[in-house]
Amino acid sequence: MKIVELTLHASNLSELKQFYGERLRLPLTGETGASFSFRAGNTNVTFVRTAQDDDSFYHFAFNIPENKIEEAADWLRDRVELLGEEGDPVVHFESWNAHAVYFKDPAGNIVELIARHNLDNASQKPFGEEDFLCVSEIGMPVDDVSAALRALKREADLEAWMTPSDTFAPVGDEHGLFIVVKKGRVWFAGEKSSHPHPLSVRTDGSLVRLDDREGISFGEPGESTPERP
Repeated sequence: MKIVELTLHASNLSELKQFYGERLRLPLTGETGASFSFRAGNTNVTFVRTAQDDDSFYHFAFNIPENKIEEAADWLRDRVELLGEEGDPVVHFESWNAHAVYFKDPAGNIVELIARHNLDNASQKPFGEEDFLCVSEIGMPVDDVSAALRALKREADLEAWMTPSDTFAPVGDEHGLFIVVKKGRVWFAGEKSSHPHPLSVRTDGSLVRLDDREGISFGEPGESTPERP
């Protein structure tokens, strides 16, 4: 599964635009009075403005070349405060055959760079912003993980990538995953409990939305994603 477009909500667009466009140097692809977009490899990410008291926050991950996690950590240290254990922030997920680093953006989103060693995407160039290859994970907190898995299978023909549990299920593949979690589960490397906040994900085969009131819903792949004030 490839995540082509990801739409999230935030109140502090100017800070986020500076963070992603200037500090991380990801190319901006569009801007209106109520939103801005940037590109990370194969994914276009849009933040839509919400009210100042909006508390939306998310967990999402970018794939990077599988041999670049240490270089990525060094590159990030000049730009952000890395999360995790003091000394070495690189986390080894043995069962996923992957290494990752975490940081927060100005909206409090938990952002991850992950090197998946099963993928044939090694690079011999020095690490830079062009090594943000795609958004490969987006967290989706739900009331019922099993019901969400059934809906994703029925409506989008997507299945769990690894054996799911009642509180956690990665759905899709290593190019793109919905991280379906039980609402209230604390995100890895974060202090906040997960909660459903509005988002929209256009993949190469489906349009999936999450709403804080209605849960997961689906649209046609070519359907536009409306901006909510």
